[in-house]
Amino acid sequence: MDALGAIFASLYQFGDAFAFLVLSACGLAIIFGMMGVINLAHGEFIMCGAYVTVMANRAGLPLPVAVLAGAVVAGAIGVLVERLVIRHLYARPLDTIVATWGISLIATQGTLIVLGSTMTGVGTPLGSFELAGNSYSTYRLVLMGSAVAVLVLLYLFFNKTRFGVLARATIQVPHMAEALGVDTRLIYAMTFGIGAGLAGLTGGLYAPTMTMVPTMGTTFIMEAFVTVVVGGADVFLGTAPAAAALAIVKASLTSWYGQLFGQIGLLIAVILVIRLLPRGVSGFLLRERA
Repeated sequence: MDALGAIFASLYQFGDAFAFLVLSACGLAIIFGMMGVINLAHGEFIMCGAYVTVMANRAGLPLPVAVLAGAVVAGAIGVLVERLVIRHLYARPLDTIVATWGISLIATQGTLIVLGSTMTGVGTPLGSFELAGNSYSTYRLVLMGSAVAVLVLLYLFFNKTRFGVLARATIQVPHMAEALGVDTRLIYAMTFGIGAGLAGLTGGLYAPTMTMVPTMGTTFIMEAFVTVVVGGADVFLGTAPAAAALAIVKASLTSWYGQLFGQIGLLIAVILVIRLLPRGVSGFLLRERA
């Protein structure tokens, strides 16, 4: 492999890891970072999006439309979960861990009973291309572009729209927002639904690349949580740099020593960040600005 091929291979591995971390974490970052809810059912929302995407695609919908259908269904279920369960636990944040863990078990076992232990998936689209003697999946480039697009759209949505302003105001000072006439219950439900919908979008995007099993959400959950922990409380300031730093660690160690060492490297990186930057990357950046 020549120098150009080696550089492209490294960038491709970094981009692939970055996309996986960003897409895995963005929904969780909104629910945890903005609402303070520790959602252990995050992986099951991802699984929901993947299953709906596959079923919609097999029913005749084009894959992009099927992916959006998976995101919409997961988001709608997220709104329902917030109204029925999470809404009653905002004053008891630790109880949300138990509640969402229970939802996770119900979703996993329910899917296993109703749909079986596995489902026929869809093939990875767009084929592959070759460079410097190596073959690369074209669809992985789509995933990288999707990760960047999600970050940009989330920033614009929560900073440039009326709903985004109301959502940030409700979450930061809920009693003041309610006094000004904001329907804070609706804002909480919609924000949780957006986080769940983003999880469903992640499942839909990765459905063509994975085996469809009820426990597939566990593939994403560890990376999602470590990215959110490293990023800190600020969703928009922390998620992207945290994902970039962790992607370098994961891609480097995976390339040199294999996938197991890549996972171990992520956990070690989280331990170091918690020790050195207890408020995460966003807390450090905000302190430097001040």
